Amino acid sequence: MRLKVDALREPRPDETMALRLPGPQHPAEAARAVNEPAPRRPGHRSTRRKPRPRPALPPALTRAAATAVARLAPLAARVAPYARRLRPAYPRRGRAGWRRWIPSWRQWLGAWLTSIGLTGTFLVVAYAATGIPSNLNSYATQQDNVYFWSDGTPMARTGWVQRQAMPLKDIPENVRWAVLAAENESFYTDPGISVRGIARALYRTIGKGDTEGGSTITQQYVKNVYLTQNQTVTRKFTEAMIALKLDDRMSKDQILEGYLNTSWFGRGTYGIQRASQAYYGKDVSKLDVSQAAVLASLLKGAGLYDPTLGKANHKRAVERWSWILDRMVKIGKLSKQERAKYTKFPDPLKTNPLYDTGEQSDYLVELASQYAKKAGHLTDRQFDLGGYQIYTTFDRKRETALTDAVTKARKRARHEHPGPARTAHYGAASVTTDGRILAVYGGPDHRTQGYNESNASTVRAGSAFLPFVYAAALEHGVHKTRTGPATPVTPRTLYDGDDAVPVTTPEGPYWDRGGHKVFAHNDGRRSYGQITLEQALAQSVNTPFMQLGMDTGLATVRQTSEAAGLLESSLGAQVPALSVGNSTPSAIRMASGYATFAAAGTHTEPYSVLRITRNGTQIALPTPRPRRAVGADVAQQVGQALARSFDSAHPSAKATLARAAGKPGTTQDGTAAWYTGTASSVSTAVVVYRMDLGKSLEPLPLDGLAGTTTDSSPYDIWASAMGLG
Repeated sequence: MRLKVDALREPRPDETMALRLPGPQHPAEAARAVNEPAPRRPGHRSTRRKPRPRPALPPALTRAAATAVARLAPLAARVAPYARRLRPAYPRRGRAGWRRWIPSWRQWLGAWLTSIGLTGTFLVVAYAATGIPSNLNSYATQQDNVYFWSDGTPMARTGWVQRQAMPLKDIPENVRWAVLAAENESFYTDPGISVRGIARALYRTIGKGDTEGGSTITQQYVKNVYLTQNQTVTRKFTEAMIALKLDDRMSKDQILEGYLNTSWFGRGTYGIQRASQAYYGKDVSKLDVSQAAVLASLLKGAGLYDPTLGKANHKRAVERWSWILDRMVKIGKLSKQERAKYTKFPDPLKTNPLYDTGEQSDYLVELASQYAKKAGHLTDRQFDLGGYQIYTTFDRKRETALTDAVTKARKRARHEHPGPARTAHYGAASVTTDGRILAVYGGPDHRTQGYNESNASTVRAGSAFLPFVYAAALEHGVHKTRTGPATPVTPRTLYDGDDAVPVTTPEGPYWDRGGHKVFAHNDGRRSYGQITLEQALAQSVNTPFMQLGMDTGLATVRQTSEAAGLLESSLGAQVPALSVGNSTPSAIRMASGYATFAAAGTHTEPYSVLRITRNGTQIALPTPRPRRAVGADVAQQVGQALARSFDSAHPSAKATLARAAGKPGTTQDGTAAWYTGTASSVSTAVVVYRMDLGKSLEPLPLDGLAGTTTDSSPYDIWASAMGLG
């Protein structure tokens, strides 16, 4: 090796200083390399350019480089012989065939040692550079969701996200070991990470594009309180580094305590104390090991292992529960004798008792949260993290008036009809013409009756459905023949209003599947003779509308009803009885449907949330837009008929409520009574019915519970809610 250094001479522009370590070269090869020009392709024209002169380096930099080279020269001289051996020389001398191209064992060893050294250096640097974050993430700092009335004042502060930190000493040892057996049995002996688990997770993430957990409890705790839930290589690496540091700085008991208090168990609960209350209605200190094994199984994914969510979930939960108990026996934390006691799966409660507070406002919160998640595209888990401010459409004064009106009607019913009143149900809702839900009555108490009467498709609409048939006929006309054009109808069109009129088709009488002719009937079997459609609607005469529905087309009636706001799932069978109310719309949907007629034929889907923010940041929430359901002239004609019905039945209220319109609704079997009407751009629907939920879902006769035609309980509630009470 020769080292040429000339620190005193300025380098020419095309010179650079380099350390040259020439390897041995055969003289013939050297001569051939010098004398033979590079081979040229046929037709190739040389485009070789003269090299550009390189700019001269600054004198100071040149002198510094020369000094450095001079100092390194002795070291380079000693290293050179070994470097020549490590330098790949292909093909290798003294080898034949494919072995000429394989690196020597020295080269393999050098590469292996180099990789170990670099990896170790990288891990040491990464460990030193990784700090434990000072701020906990949102998973560890849950917040309540706050709901506001339409005027901006607070309405409710929910506890869907339940959390209560419990000291480890208050968590029974068998509960702790049920979790450890399920998640990380070597917790007390491992360094905070599982190399095998990390390798498996990385293989799944990188090799197969999938994600798989390979975490110790320490790593899971780090993920819960410091990092995101994203399964990425970067997050996994950071998780491992923090876990190693945390394992040095915190005791194992401290880490386990934090993990048990920050893990998600489903049903909106974080921490094992709230999970114990949500699933078994008791504090964690009172859990037995069998129940603890069920809660431990939820850590693998509450959506898959909550046994109340379906048969498949129940089967998975039972299998994992049994596996955890067996695992506890295997690791010596549960005796075989005690394990033998637990042969029956301890089914948890069907619903979370922490969810219900018993207040009427819970029905409002339930509606608003369901709408917020759906319209705001928020998952249950995101919403359960809390921190949301939900500004609802609910009007405090109207909600109070509606609740007071139903409460008064209930007390009156218990006094006058104590027997039927025990199984009485009331549902009510007020909706504006632009879709805002102002008030609902969902039931007497959310704790004792969890389902919302205002949003339940439970009983038939009866004659309250007639306006939708009327609107369909006015909009689309009727067909007296199968192939002929539609014939327009008007409010003055006459139909037969007698009782027991046979229902006909263009081919003749309509026969049901039992081979019987179908006849239309009026309330009280009363006959009216020839009657205009407007008058028939105002007086709730059924027989004209049963035939009108057939003439219009039952499919058209269904289409118009859906366009006006009724849900397809609530519409009855497509038989003549459809026209006289075999559908089961909810009070919210019935009020929304009547609001369509008051809105000049445009329908806006009912909604309960105006806007959502999270910690001051606006959440995208599209507001429903109006769409045309029927023509404005048709809506006006329906409204005139409903106004006539209201005026004739309640003449004293006409002067009080401007542009009031509405009508009662009854079913032919006397099991439900409605009143639905609009005034001042607000539509309210009220339904009263009987049902003994402990025995059957079949509606029962009202037996006078709804009052009389002139003194109707649904109308009294409606009037009070609309400001007449």
